[in-house]
Amino acid sequence: MSFTDELAEVGDPVWDAIVAHPMVEQLGEGTLDEAPFRYWVRQDYLYLVEYARVFALGAANAPDLERMGTFAELLDSTLNTEMDLHRAYAAEFGISGADLEATEPSPTTRAYTDFLVRTAATGTFGDLVAVLLPCMWGFNETARRLDATGRPDHDGYSEWIAMYAGEDFTELTEWCKGLMDDVAADATVAERERYRDIFRMSARYEYRFWDAAWREEGWGI
Repeated sequence: MSFTDELAEVGDPVWDAIVAHPMVEQLGEGTLDEAPFRYWVRQDYLYLVEYARVFALGAANAPDLERMGTFAELLDSTLNTEMDLHRAYAAEFGISGADLEATEPSPTTRAYTDFLVRTAATGTFGDLVAVLLPCMWGFNETARRLDATGRPDHDGYSEWIAMYAGEDFTELTEWCKGLMDDVAADATVAERERYRDIFRMSARYEYRFWDAAWREEGWGI
């Protein structure tokens, strides 16, 4: 059994809960009101900014040139391609680039991204891989499950499913899972347990991120 097979036992209940969440369930059906999804798009833009910082730290802390190069490519792709695509996607929902930049991070977005960047900045390279994996794995698993039931008539929601269930994102997810397996292969029992705990926390935040959008979470004061 690979280490990511072990992590699947941690992640699968979370992916199950995400797919069963009314926000995601209605997205898959095409019946989701656009207001919570517009909230999600704005918060996800802020998330991407901090996720890019994790890729930068991955390049800085990578143990070899090949992995350094891959993280550098991911950083470049996120900053110069994916964020442009995200801005274009947001525009389809009536959200301008200025609106995205003016978005205030929700409590959940702030907590999740702080956890990501702090873990990547202060932990080991293995900790960094463990903390970033649930985002890729969770999106890919969620989109593939929704895709298996048929894409909705809503063009924007269908596009989301197509993007994250697609071959390119699936390959990226498999690469990150393989990297986690490689790192864990040389890890001590204590390190593997720490990776598992970090993965679990990050996966839980993935669920909370969807739930926060569904509730259009605010600070309250």
